[in-house]
Amino acid sequence: MRLMISFAALFLSVILLQVSSSGVGPLDVLSGAELGFTNGQIGLLGSAHFFGFFVGCWWAPRLMGTVGHSRAFAVFTAMGAIGLMAHMLVIHPYAWAAMRVATGLCIAGCLTVIEAWLQAKATNQNRGRTLGIYRMVDTGGQLVAQLLIGALAPASYISYNLLAIICCAALLPLTLTRLKQPETTGAPRLAPALAWRLSPLAVAGAIVAGLSGAAFRMTGPLYGAQVGLAANSIGLFLGAFVLGGALAQWPAGWLADRYDRRWILVWFSVASIGACAVTVAVPGLGPIGIFGAALLFGATTFPIYSVSAAHAHDWADDSQRIELSAALMFFFAAGAIVAPLTTSALISAYGPAALFGFISVAHAILIVFGLLRMRRRAPSDTRRPYVWIPRTSFQVGKLFRRGPWQ
Repeated sequence: MRLMISFAALFLSVILLQVSSSGVGPLDVLSGAELGFTNGQIGLLGSAHFFGFFVGCWWAPRLMGTVGHSRAFAVFTAMGAIGLMAHMLVIHPYAWAAMRVATGLCIAGCLTVIEAWLQAKATNQNRGRTLGIYRMVDTGGQLVAQLLIGALAPASYISYNLLAIICCAALLPLTLTRLKQPETTGAPRLAPALAWRLSPLAVAGAIVAGLSGAAFRMTGPLYGAQVGLAANSIGLFLGAFVLGGALAQWPAGWLADRYDRRWILVWFSVASIGACAVTVAVPGLGPIGIFGAALLFGATTFPIYSVSAAHAHDWADDSQRIELSAALMFFFAAGAIVAPLTTSALISAYGPAALFGFISVAHAILIVFGLLRMRRRAPSDTRRPYVWIPRTSFQVGKLFRRGPWQ
């Protein structure tokens, strides 16, 4: 309880940030469809968000070193609020794409600041509990955001203004906290080659995780609308995906800590392909069937990134962990940037089922690559405990450095 009270301000900021930033994606899809944007233009919005997210992860540590943590947090929050409020002032897909870069910068930059704060105040005795609570509030905020979509009118100034207000409200807990700002340390070095050298399979898993998650989050509302879901049900559809991913983390961790992680990746990808097939097959069963399929899909795809990261860290030493976390996030972001543009074009050309066809192909490639890698070398002799990693910034590598992976 004392730990919760100590970090309550930071965790409340995380919840508010996730509600605002995770809510704008599906709202943009529904708004774009109502305003006559093409599927390709709607996909561009999702790709722009993850481009901003990646830039924010890289830029935030440098900005913190220049202006300090509180000011950096204020800068990123202002960017997000401006991006949200400007939507209904300039109604054009390319202008909206620039605004989504700003919201991506906001969530990445703000989470980097919060994770730096947690890193400074967490100890070896409470680091595991701190990380567990952080994951819980991060996922909880995302889930609330999806459920909120049913109450937000598409293409409405009020809807975007409400999300902007929630984004601004995230400033209050962090700026009013009595926790001392952490000392600025060296920014993590971005070295993608490090991850490939340590574990090509983990790189492939991170890319596929980015492809799968971003494709569903950013173009899933298009799929839901085209298979007959009402606008107020699309939030439940996306929320089921997030809930399924959260529920799968404990069994995924149990399996990944007891068996060869490469086989766990392969079998989760097999299950993901099965979940894609189920999702395509159930629209005729009505909303309940669609929600259940989304729950299953989230449960089979969410753990891919965490299992991949755990496998990569099995091959790393302590001096490499921060840079390795940064490199894996780079590959995750690369997949996430590509996915919305690609899947929106496929949906336009081949219909809504093409979304899950694309995801299935990505997982099939991961299966083949995983089997080939298992023929190249034996599993690592060192096994780090599995840790569920939420979508987050490079800074989380520092939080994990003396945490459960050691």
